[in-house]
Amino acid sequence: MTLQKLFKVAPITCLLLLSFIGLFLIQALTGMNVSEPTSADLIKWGANALPFTMGYEPWRLVSSAFLHIGFMHLLFNGFAMYFFGQVAEPMFGHSKFLVIFLLSAVGGNLLNNFVTWQGIVNDAGSWGLSAGASGGIMGLGAALLIAALFKISVNGLVLNLRSLVFIMGINLVYGFAVPGIDNAGHIGGAITGAIIALAFAIAYRKRHPAALFDPTHQGLINNNPDHSGPISPPPLPSASSLNSTLPTSDYDQEINYSQTSTPVSMAAAMTPNAKTTPSITANKWQLLPWAIILLITISFYLWWLDMHHQIVIHLN
Repeated sequence: MTLQKLFKVAPITCLLLLSFIGLFLIQALTGMNVSEPTSADLIKWGANALPFTMGYEPWRLVSSAFLHIGFMHLLFNGFAMYFFGQVAEPMFGHSKFLVIFLLSAVGGNLLNNFVTWQGIVNDAGSWGLSAGASGGIMGLGAALLIAALFKISVNGLVLNLRSLVFIMGINLVYGFAVPGIDNAGHIGGAITGAIIALAFAIAYRKRHPAALFDPTHQGLINNNPDHSGPISPPPLPSASSLNSTLPTSDYDQEINYSQTSTPVSMAAAMTPNAKTTPSITANKWQLLPWAIILLITISFYLWWLDMHHQIVIHLN
């Protein structure tokens, strides 16, 4: 996929990639040794460092996701974002895609800090720092895994569950096999992305039950690049088509005044049309992912606050 087409299909993915590369170039132009940055350099540029992040600089939970340690680190995460983003962004919508990435990065950094802090408390660890978009990317990968599990389609094609399991498994095994990899960040990001995607998939199944059985259904893809979320449910069939399959009495509420002389009671006139019920229900389910996102955000804040108090007491 060309960059021009990628920007049309997945503009947030392009902006994230540009931010990764742009920050790396700015660091190089300002004289930083981007191949082997020092701890002081990384802290200066926003790395996740326990005493700072969990002290009075929580913004590092996000800033560290845009910072990379060396060219190869940037290259691997850039390719992963490119491949995951061009599928995940059209599927979940621009806004949800960005939220999944950011919250997964925050969740990964919080779990990393929690594991590090527990090691310090138990005299089995030391202050550490981390950087990179891996937590957010693992969150996107886990979200796609959930989408494949629920058979949600992209451009009419269902994601390959086995391939996604293999890719995610390789990343996790690689993290445990190679020293210096932030495994807690990967796992925390993957769990966060999976939870958000699970809410999205449940809402999708409730709103689009036919999509799970119709191989021609276009899934969550919207041909309008300005769309920031999943497409709306397909239009309901007309009354004439419904009358061919359902008893006429089910639609007695749709009164044609030219065909009846019977007065219509106020109660019958005010009875909600049966066809509006699916639309109302669909709108309710559409709020589920955002409700889960809000709940996760509040939970992360409370988690950070708890560790913040512990560290402040420890340092004093």
